[in-house]
Amino acid sequence: MPVLIRSAGRVLGPLVFALPALLVACTSEQPSPPPPTDPGPVEVDATRDELAALAAAAQDRHLVAQYVFSRADQPDRTIVFTSANDGSWRVDVPGGALGGTADVSLAATADGLFQCALPSAGRPEPARCVRLGERDDALPRRLDPRIQHPLTDWLDVLTDRRAPLAVAPAETPKGLTGTCYSVDSTSASLNAPLDVGIYCYDRDGTPTGVRTATGTLKLAAPPGPAPATVQLAGPVVDEEPLDTAAPPTPDPSSSPSAGTP
Repeated sequence: MPVLIRSAGRVLGPLVFALPALLVACTSEQPSPPPPTDPGPVEVDATRDELAALAAAAQDRHLVAQYVFSRADQPDRTIVFTSANDGSWRVDVPGGALGGTADVSLAATADGLFQCALPSAGRPEPARCVRLGERDDALPRRLDPRIQHPLTDWLDVLTDRRAPLAVAPAETPKGLTGTCYSVDSTSASLNAPLDVGIYCYDRDGTPTGVRTATGTLKLAAPPGPAPATVQLAGPVVDEEPLDTAAPPTPDPSSSPSAGTP
């Protein structure tokens, strides 16, 4: 019902109660509540921590393991990886040099970093090794088959929280096992710290599989016990190491017999 307001004997007029309207107006002027906190960064950090922990466990794993390396349009190869109790390591790579025609072994010991040429169908001579530098030196690109990195030095990158990486959980690719993570580089540099791809590990840190542009590496069987130290495949000699690229095809016209009737 309207209410008359009187002041000094005069009627000022009816006043309609507008309290509900005022409350609505006041409520509409209140700032919107803040959106819920985005858990994305927290989850990303947790995933990065999980992978770093597994990579650290892999660094502490000493074993002998066989991996199958597969790549499109190439036959599968069996890679033997040895991580010895003294921290030395060795990776035997069939077809790791001379365009896939020569087998090699890469090894890092207290005496340095070595490449050993292994007996193979194309090179039946006995194994011999060449010292490439100190054990932590980077392998020159022309000598690098790239298969060994996920088992050796890329573990250092995965454990380094300062490395420019983006890490996310990933579904386990067909044929692989373990807990898998998608790893990408956030660096604008052309020299990424590692190959982007899928990295998989067992609970104890054993690398169970890696899929990158280089190919797919998967654990072929349960690992065996590690030796006290790795042994080089042969004696150390003063020779040139084997390049990964195939040697140039000889030009028949340049042979001494060319043009001889």
